[in-house]
Amino acid sequence: MNETQENIESLLPLPSATFHILLALVPEDLHGYAIIQDIARRTNGELKLSAGTLYRSIQRMLEQGLIVETRKRPAPELDDERRRYYHITSFGTTVARAETRRLTELIRLARASGLVPGRA
Repeated sequence: MNETQENIESLLPLPSATFHILLALVPEDLHGYAIIQDIARRTNGELKLSAGTLYRSIQRMLEQGLIVETRKRPAPELDDERRRYYHITSFGTTVARAETRRLTELIRLARASGLVPGRA
């Protein structure tokens, strides 16, 4: 196992909030409140991150190199200069893919055990 693979494996399993934040940032850079809204919309309101959870997660994700704060901004008339926008890094994408593979394998095992309907 190489160093990058070890770094990825050391982060798994991802906390739920981290995984959802990464999913929200895949299609576009977003500010904090937009991330909260995206997650709530995508989960049909099942997951509603508090601002505290979001910003603690963002701080940890910045330190881990999963995301970066970006300087790219929307047009000034569509923006509030106080907002901070976040971008998923290539490492963050790699980690999100690894977590997706891990979760897919768990579902495969659950199906094989008869816990989840569908093919094994």
